[in-house]
Amino acid sequence: MPSKEPAARRVFFARLPTPRQRFDDSHVDEANALFPGLLGDTAWQALPEPVRRMHGNAPRVAARGMADVEGGTHLVVRVLRTLLGLPSPGTQQALAFSIERSNGRETWTRGFARSQMRSVLVRDAEAPHLLERLGPITLRLALQHDATGIDWHLLAASAWGMPIPRTWLGKVVSRCSARDGRYTFDIDTRLPLAGRLVTYRGWLEIVPDD
Repeated sequence: MPSKEPAARRVFFARLPTPRQRFDDSHVDEANALFPGLLGDTAWQALPEPVRRMHGNAPRVAARGMADVEGGTHLVVRVLRTLLGLPSPGTQQALAFSIERSNGRETWTRGFARSQMRSVLVRDAEAPHLLERLGPITLRLALQHDATGIDWHLLAASAWGMPIPRTWLGKVVSRCSARDGRYTFDIDTRLPLAGRLVTYRGWLEIVPDD
């Protein structure tokens, strides 16, 4: 059956860099998995167990938790949240989260109370960076670590394959860590002039995948 996916969307996806390493999703060597490979063995082993369980080499991860979501009311940020599938503001939202790993890429699905947010993560073919595709936007990120977690630093972004000027990206703070044996996350994105795009923070616990 012919694909119903719009031609522009297919072209955009085709522009994504191809990961250097591909692996079978039935058994992924930890050293070649996405996050362990980007961080290196010493840094990876020093991370808290909840972080390593979430970002390791399992073919599929399912987790549940809670999130507090904040967002600005400016028209620009409301339109962008809708376009990118970002969550709507609201406290104590139930969150269902899953990661599917296959052929060198990870598909993340976040089910918030009133929306679903999906992104695809791969390794940059040209540098030890992470690429995250979220709707028409691709983010280029550098991972840094300490003994308690991982910081995601935004380096650049593109829309429909075209670079976005760095001054348009504003401020992005993103961190995953662990607290009380749980995986925790804290993401804050603010745009120049328009203000807060979205902030969401909370916790997740891995559950059996039914």
